[in-house]
Amino acid sequence: MKQEASAAVPSVPSPSPQGWRLAQVGLRRGATQVFDRLELQLDEPRIGLIGRNGAGKTSLLRMLAGLEPPQHGQVSWQGQAVHAPSRQVGLMFQNPDDQIIFPTVEEELALSWQSAHGTDRRAAKAGVRQFLQARGLADWAPRAVAALSQGQRQWVCWLAMLLAEPRVLLLDEPYASLDLPGQMRLAADMAASPQQIIVSTHVLEHVRGYPRVLWLEQGQVRADGPGAVVCAAYEAWARAQALTHTPAVEA
Repeated sequence: MKQEASAAVPSVPSPSPQGWRLAQVGLRRGATQVFDRLELQLDEPRIGLIGRNGAGKTSLLRMLAGLEPPQHGQVSWQGQAVHAPSRQVGLMFQNPDDQIIFPTVEEELALSWQSAHGTDRRAAKAGVRQFLQARGLADWAPRAVAALSQGQRQWVCWLAMLLAEPRVLLLDEPYASLDLPGQMRLAADMAASPQQIIVSTHVLEHVRGYPRVLWLEQGQVRADGPGAVVCAAYEAWARAQALTHTPAVEA
């Protein structure tokens, strides 16, 4: 089911025809079979992943990032097998505390700056300060990460991704810790980003206009197509599930 999405899609360069390819991928974690003979080609500049908790969204992103190679089959990008993390592919974790290393915002962002520009720490810190100044966040530079809210730490992770300049952005529940203004700012940033973005989310409004959304269920692709169509199908299914499993209320 491939057709034009009903909402506008951000104007970004088209990805290579040799984008992501998952061939007969099998992934087992302990006694749980996460994926079994999964086949996917992921070339679109914007791709959303939706589905219930435990559907396989995070596991798929981790495989693409090279953090969790499959036991069977192959994951490849640009025609090359993915066996380990690459600077070309960035993953933003759902929990920012799993990603942030350094005690201050400036130090954390300087690491990403050095990854992209290869400069020394002094030049990296100067670049970070200029970057934060341009975004109206100059006072964030010396702030202790431990003193930030969950949403602010999530924002630091996003800024680190922008500074690292990978060619692909993999975002795992990026809206989960953000308030409404933060979600709107993030969505605007993502719309302006030239990279391919694959995002897992429960906030369907942010992927409804995407050219492609995958609805995952128990490690299988239940629906694959334009965001407006797939999100509507998932919402209808979720409503039916909620009604079916609503406990009776005594008078």
